Amino acid sequence: MARRSDHSREEIHEMALSAAEKIVREQGYGGLSARKVAGAIGYTVGTLYLVFDNLDDLILQVNSRTLDRLHAQMLQEQSAHAPARERLLQLGHSYIRFANEDPHRWGMIFEHRFPPEQETPAWFRVKVERMFALVEARLEPLAGEHSANEIAQAARALWSGVHGICILAITDRLDIAGVSSVQQLTQFLMDNFLDGFISGCN
Repeated sequence: MARRSDHSREEIHEMALSAAEKIVREQGYGGLSARKVAGAIGYTVGTLYLVFDNLDDLILQVNSRTLDRLHAQMLQEQSAHAPARERLLQLGHSYIRFANEDPHRWGMIFEHRFPPEQETPAWFRVKVERMFALVEARLEPLAGEHSANEIAQAARALWSGVHGICILAITDRLDIAGVSSVQQLTQFLMDNFLDGFISGCN
């Protein structure tokens, strides 16, 4: 077992997050524990809790990094000069692709729950809102007379649908929807949603 002096606090922090990510990738959210993380980095659980408040704090920081990667990928895979509808579709496909490539880390964002008495930190809510802001920004050119609040609600409604498709895809349950293509189902959802959203401007 390594001594505490072997690594700085910052190094232990990074080692622990990387180890936690590896455990979740291989074993899923249910396989993650403070003991496993501590063992993977060669430190005690007590040392781990000198760096993180508790396991919830560690999970939250792993989820934060996952959101950062997802946000970066969705931006990177955008065609800057594509029409707004096409850019929305690109966001949807990018989101689903990320979940398919890293289902356990993606899933932990939604599986993890804080104790009832503990609120989600404001800084983490900002990262979640940043994801919706991507959708809102691409809905806005299509919004016509819709208010900012209506655009925000539409973004959340649309992305809830994409999220549902994503869950069906990664759990191999697309047959429930009677389809075999994630791309076709996502296209159908977005086309019909946007047609209704745009017609509501008239």
